Amino acid sequence: MIEAVLALMGIGGVCGVVLSIASKVFYVYEDPRIAEVEGFLAGANCGGCGFAGCSAAAVAVVGGKAPVSVCVVAGAESAANVAKVMGVDPGSAMPLLSKNECRGGLRAENRFYYDGIKSCRALAAFYGGKRVCTIGCLGMGDCITACAFDAVHMGPKGFPEVDESRCVGCGACEKACPKGIIQVRSMAQRLLHFNQEVDALAPCAQTCPAEIDIPRYIRQIREGDYAGAVTTIRERNPLLLACGRVCPHPCEDKCRRGIEDEPVSINQLKRFVADYERTSGKRLPVACAPDTGKKVAVIGSGPAGLSCAFFLRRMGHAVTIFEMMPKLGGMIRYGIPEYRLPKEVLQWEIDGILNLGIDAKTNVRLGRDFTIDSLVAAGYDAVFLGIGAWKDYKLNVEGEDLGGCYTGIDFLTRFARHQQGDSADKPFVGRRCAVIGGGNTAIDCVRTLVRLGADKVAIVYRRTRKEMPANAVEIEAAEHEGVKFHFLAAPVKVIGNEEGKVTQLEYLTMKLGAPDASGRRRPEPVAGSETRLDIDMLVTAIGQGPDVDFTHEGRRIAELNVSRRSTIEADPETLQTNIPYVFSAGDAQTGASLVVEAIGGGRRAARAIHLFLSGRQVTPVPRSLRKKHIPESLFESVPGLQPSPRTPMPEMPVAERIRSFAETDLVITEPDAHRESCRCLDCCRVCYNKDVDAA
Repeated sequence: MIEAVLALMGIGGVCGVVLSIASKVFYVYEDPRIAEVEGFLAGANCGGCGFAGCSAAAVAVVGGKAPVSVCVVAGAESAANVAKVMGVDPGSAMPLLSKNECRGGLRAENRFYYDGIKSCRALAAFYGGKRVCTIGCLGMGDCITACAFDAVHMGPKGFPEVDESRCVGCGACEKACPKGIIQVRSMAQRLLHFNQEVDALAPCAQTCPAEIDIPRYIRQIREGDYAGAVTTIRERNPLLLACGRVCPHPCEDKCRRGIEDEPVSINQLKRFVADYERTSGKRLPVACAPDTGKKVAVIGSGPAGLSCAFFLRRMGHAVTIFEMMPKLGGMIRYGIPEYRLPKEVLQWEIDGILNLGIDAKTNVRLGRDFTIDSLVAAGYDAVFLGIGAWKDYKLNVEGEDLGGCYTGIDFLTRFARHQQGDSADKPFVGRRCAVIGGGNTAIDCVRTLVRLGADKVAIVYRRTRKEMPANAVEIEAAEHEGVKFHFLAAPVKVIGNEEGKVTQLEYLTMKLGAPDASGRRRPEPVAGSETRLDIDMLVTAIGQGPDVDFTHEGRRIAELNVSRRSTIEADPETLQTNIPYVFSAGDAQTGASLVVEAIGGGRRAARAIHLFLSGRQVTPVPRSLRKKHIPESLFESVPGLQPSPRTPMPEMPVAERIRSFAETDLVITEPDAHRESCRCLDCCRVCYNKDVDAA
């Protein structure tokens, strides 16, 4: 008995030694993160991620072969938790959604008839498809068949449509599409996608500096989906209330209906749906990515700065705005009068941006209260310069500094600050006023002076009305309000009295010569044509540029490249300056331009900053369509169109509006908005719907 026990113990000891040696020889290490990652996945083993169950997906994530958002069922919270385990930027955990880019107008005409296998891939083998549009959807529904979640279905017009509530972003539809029309993108990819030469775009959307999907939001208005329209606009432009009031709508110049008829009133529709949200009593939710731990300083709170801050925050970055004025808004607050853009409306829009979790510091000036060096020392990873163009150009003639003489931005800013209680320094207002210039600032000045009670208000401009860069509707409004125009008049001297106050403006009559570099005919003086205009107030509004004195404050910022026009030099595609972590857009980079240009620039800069903060190379948008058009989309005629009148802009009567700063241009009614939306041809690249106006 004892011998048996000893024998068994000996055998057990030998087995233990053998197993111990085997465990060393055949040891297989499993990364403990695999189990952690698998614990945060859905556990459904559905295969929608493309891997054979959750265990395999977890192995792929840890092995770097799958993103942290690999699970198409568990959602953003799961992805964020997996990102923490992997120690990566949680911003990359944004959920993916499928989107069909080809959906405008009726289907393109056929080049040939196809009677083969009902498969997109088969049809694509024949010259890329049967339709004249080279990039469009083939419409056979391979993406529908590929979707295992019933999220894609064929729409009534023969285009696959995606149900975002069911889409899990698995990418099966994208893989099935031979044309690349249906794509799976994260929120970041959608927000920071810019127009490319291969995109399915209507001419209006190609022209919009903010690159808004115009046909989509007009279609949504036509269908009564106002919330959807707001979301569509806000995906590219966070200042839709402001833009709906002050944008000169260059998009309408390329509206296809305008070729045969009056263009669609695109901006009025944007104004209508933007006001819908504000007056509805609630704000539509705006999603933001998980925090990335990166900090960005946005200097300047004009349209470029607000736009850049908005999109960076939505990418998950922490943003602080630094503003030299008492309130946010920049030039759209202090340079645009109340009758065009009420401050209450602007503040509501700014509050919505700040509500995303953006910090703001006012009454702080770059170069005086802080420097770029101090921001870097405070832990900011990138800096955006959106300082605007606040420095008025001088006329450089004798007497322009006499009492009663102002520059355009200085005058408008002083009055705006007085109106808002920011400053008691109310500007002097004369009885006989002249404004020099032909741009929007000049028009804003004369219309403001009319409302302030001046007896006579005149514009003095060295070219003709045709060459005035101001918006045509603003020029016409100024005429209706009693402003007198002196065209072909070039100021040469400002005359004052013994008290140093302005009394007269002397100008020369001009004639137009050969075109200059801008394409406008150059004004030339007529000898002996001196004329004097009796005035007691003069405003010079001949243009403005950025104030770059801050470049003398701080060691690194002194290296910033600045042009001869005092604009900040940055790559036009990426908006990155010669200092890698400093970016710039808006008037500071382009010179004085449109509000919508600054908004588009702010978003473009946000894309570049996001790349920089993510450790990726800051590269231009591939095949960028910036300031270009797709040639095949620019038609010379639009056959089959039935003309219909454009909805007029409702306005406050002249006699009533010149007595106050109440908003002059009013919003169209809901029936008018629906009728105007039905005038849209629902265009895409080559498609348009000639029958939509009968809807």
